[in-house]
Amino acid sequence: MRQQIQVEFNVPAAMRDGTALRANVFRPVANGPCPVVLCRTPYNKDLASVNPILDAVRLTRAGFIVVIQDVRGRGTSDGSWIPFMNEAQDGYDSVEWAAQLPGSNGNVGMYGASYVGFTQWVAAAQAPPHLKAIMPAVTWADAGDGLLWRGGAFELGLVVYLLTYGFGFDSVLRQNLKAPPSARMEAIRALAAHINGLPAGGYLSLPQNNFEILKMLDFGNDWLNALIHPKSPTYCSPFASSENYRLFQVPAYNIGGWYDIFAQGTLRNFSFLSSDCSITPARQSKLLMGPWSHVNFDHVIGEQDFGVQTSLASINMETDLTGLAQRWFDYWLKGLDNGMMDEPPVKLLIMGENVWREEQEWPLARTEYIPFYLRSRGLLTPEPPGEEIPDDYVYDPAHPTPTAGGAIHMHPAYGAGVKDQRSIEARPDGLVYTSEPLMQEMEVTGPIIVQLWASSDAPDTDFVARLVDVHPDGFSQNLTDGVIRARYRGGNTPILLKPGQPYEFTIDLWATAIVFKVGHCIRLQVTSACFPRWDRNPNTGEPFGEETFARTARQTILHDANHPSNIVLPIIPH
Repeated sequence: MRQQIQVEFNVPAAMRDGTALRANVFRPVANGPCPVVLCRTPYNKDLASVNPILDAVRLTRAGFIVVIQDVRGRGTSDGSWIPFMNEAQDGYDSVEWAAQLPGSNGNVGMYGASYVGFTQWVAAAQAPPHLKAIMPAVTWADAGDGLLWRGGAFELGLVVYLLTYGFGFDSVLRQNLKAPPSARMEAIRALAAHINGLPAGGYLSLPQNNFEILKMLDFGNDWLNALIHPKSPTYCSPFASSENYRLFQVPAYNIGGWYDIFAQGTLRNFSFLSSDCSITPARQSKLLMGPWSHVNFDHVIGEQDFGVQTSLASINMETDLTGLAQRWFDYWLKGLDNGMMDEPPVKLLIMGENVWREEQEWPLARTEYIPFYLRSRGLLTPEPPGEEIPDDYVYDPAHPTPTAGGAIHMHPAYGAGVKDQRSIEARPDGLVYTSEPLMQEMEVTGPIIVQLWASSDAPDTDFVARLVDVHPDGFSQNLTDGVIRARYRGGNTPILLKPGQPYEFTIDLWATAIVFKVGHCIRLQVTSACFPRWDRNPNTGEPFGEETFARTARQTILHDANHPSNIVLPIIPH
């Protein structure tokens, strides 16, 4: 291993329109050409050298040129930044620039998490000739399924967090670059005050398109208008259409977590790239799924300790992410036959047992999809219902069911990951359906769908479904959930409800991997809010962003022979 490195700061790269983007370049001090690993970030390149995603110093010492670049309009890079908009063409140009750096062997890889994973996907879709492999972590596939929207509901908690904590302070500083120091400090404090006020009531703002904290950041009115339209701009979504996967010619090592906000995107990206619909060598992509929440790769996720062996810093006590990245890029950028591609393509952390397991595909080919039905008296059984009386509850947007853990990334007052659900289940604005205690272990690993028959006395409303593992001591461990906005039950064209008429709603709970242990119970929660993770539905049927008042809604959940509400569980035979 090479021990000496040198670093150049603020190295400019000219984009096709002449805009200069700047990067920190880490080089091994040694003779001979080296491959390049590129990270393009909106979060300040000076903070991205050593982090849980990758140790740039260690990778450089292993014989790679590591380039960490501020994207357009962020950090020290020139130009104006509109979230997501310029990353495709700038990514192509940056890859080709990096391939020509002094000391480069012409092979380029990319790495990074979240938005930095997105910058990889959109660059790779442009097929830059020198890009050979990518390593995206915890990033999305479709902005309408987990980034800006989910089931037609607005991702309020995530969007506000990204635009304030993630992007806001740098944007405010750039807006006030020529202002006196006192004015800059005043602007920073004003943003901080808005952030501090979110949990106490700021999230309750109506209408949503008058959300002051977003207006003050000046990201561009066109982008904000696009943001609050249920059909997200195409440049936000690398794979809004599955046909886009056919554009990919490089392999991707996909990294995600069961409690990550973009778990579905990670799983979907791997599944499509490894299928016959993609181009070789993209089919040689890999997948690693741990118990993690968004950019928390520790072994304690919320209120659950999954064991040291589940941390990304000690994967199965065998390696860490930097070691994994080195092997991945050694193979694809240096041509070293290190056995990487002889290993199974999928590595999953199975919760409950908290063990790592290797697989050949996702979803698992041996899966048996078995419906469990909602029944009277709050039961959940594999036996279908007969003639049964429906259940109901009242959802009040003035006091919406709160967010309690889960796959979230929002104001720190709302912790991500495992959270005991008993306080949610004790509320009157929801229902729970619970199995008998299990007499033998049951593994549930794969995609999960709820088919919910329901009616409402409102013209529009939401339904939230959540899968829960109930421990013998009563601890109620949330696993995965989803939402459907009633007006978007059929797609992006809104169709209001006829009050009192039953409808079948399909709620995508994404996926999980867990062994329900003997004595545990399987539970399904049904509510009408998870606020402020998703924006509350005022139940009025008014267009999004124009709501000025809210009303209560009486929700009726049906579970009889003609309306067999159920959750389809992916059972893995043992």
